[in-house]
Amino acid sequence: MDILGMIPQFGGLLYTIIAFVLALSVIVAVHEYGHYIVGRWSGIHAEVFSLGFGPVLWSRVDRHGTRWQVALLPFGGYVKFLGDADAASGKDEAAMQTLAEGNPKALRASMHGAPLWARTATVAAGPVFNFILSIIVFGAIFMFRGVASDPLTVAAIEPLPNVVEELQVGDQITAINGAIVPEFTNADAWDDFIDDLQPEPVLDYAVIRDGRDMVVQGPWLFPPLITAVAPRSAAMDIDLKPGDVITAIDGTPVFAFSELKEAVEGSDGKGLLLDVWRDGETLEFALVPRRTDEPQPEGGFVTHWRIGIVGGMALEPATERAGPVQALAEGTEQTWRIIRGSVSGLWHMITGAISTCNISGPIGIAETSGAMASQGAQSFIWFIAVLSAAVGLMNLFPIPALDGGHLVFYAYEAVAGKPPSDMALRVLMTVGISLILGLMVFALTNDLFC
Repeated sequence: MDILGMIPQFGGLLYTIIAFVLALSVIVAVHEYGHYIVGRWSGIHAEVFSLGFGPVLWSRVDRHGTRWQVALLPFGGYVKFLGDADAASGKDEAAMQTLAEGNPKALRASMHGAPLWARTATVAAGPVFNFILSIIVFGAIFMFRGVASDPLTVAAIEPLPNVVEELQVGDQITAINGAIVPEFTNADAWDDFIDDLQPEPVLDYAVIRDGRDMVVQGPWLFPPLITAVAPRSAAMDIDLKPGDVITAIDGTPVFAFSELKEAVEGSDGKGLLLDVWRDGETLEFALVPRRTDEPQPEGGFVTHWRIGIVGGMALEPATERAGPVQALAEGTEQTWRIIRGSVSGLWHMITGAISTCNISGPIGIAETSGAMASQGAQSFIWFIAVLSAAVGLMNLFPIPALDGGHLVFYAYEAVAGKPPSDMALRVLMTVGISLILGLMVFALTNDLFC
């Protein structure tokens, strides 16, 4: 049973809120558990583990003396360690004074009385656990999806309108229009092969079928077929769906995704009329492309007009299961790409190279959560992994009140031989919280007006 399908149809406020709260709760729980478990391993006692803020809805105390609770406002969470004054790990000076005058063993179990290495490991564990979550989720998805097997073999054929389709499931494709199909695992050779293939409505496929070599005809390998719709895009706003095939733009027929891409990029932001084939019926949609800043593999960003769709092949390649080592390697690489792209995007926004509208606030993240959930469980889980990596990175920013700010304080302590003064910490924490609140207001403004 698809649990997500039981939630009311996407577009409803309740659906979006549930998806947002679910995604955020998973990420926060993993982040705070990282703090908690590494703190416990390091000898630091956690008094409270809270999922959410505000009035407590449920709680229990475990055998370690930690109170686990779920609070009313599910937009974050915290771990309060012994000696903390608040959720941001500010020092409770009165409590620390009492501990210092009492049992030294109890002082060692507090966050502010523990050795520097224990505090550093405990604070760093939150973002690290977010990255680990992303790696594991991406790796699991790669294992579930599998990797395309060699030689290229037809596992399924996508339904397309008015095309010659002589390919059959099980065909092993050895050449297309006389060009030898390279191994799927050789990404560079495959990219060169696709670049050299000239778009034509009908292609000659050399295949091996039931042990016999033959040539059959089939459609262009990359038709204007929608396989995914980007959240908060022009395509999603008009309710385009995966499986739709765009057959014409402003009355001009198209058979290749590259033709569609050229028409959108050349629109200069003017409205387009799309003829869309859906389940045997032709529908008309009007939309306006939007300027989009896209990260490049070599670094930097390029701005294009986009409608927010992802294309795919006319056939589904057969796959084979990826091993755990390969899957985790792919998961690590995908997580690193998100981190690198986020840092690059932030830098380009600071320098003015791209629009600051690329920063989304809670409304934008909630809308994206609902949009990804509406496309299925796998898309939603993928989004959680993306957001987890982003949250882990954000928490490493050297801003007081964030984990990165605490790590900067600890680095200072390691070099100077003593921590910053309590007065300096209070001032810096106030500045940090002000910066965070300012960023939240700015992001919320983007949600409303960008």
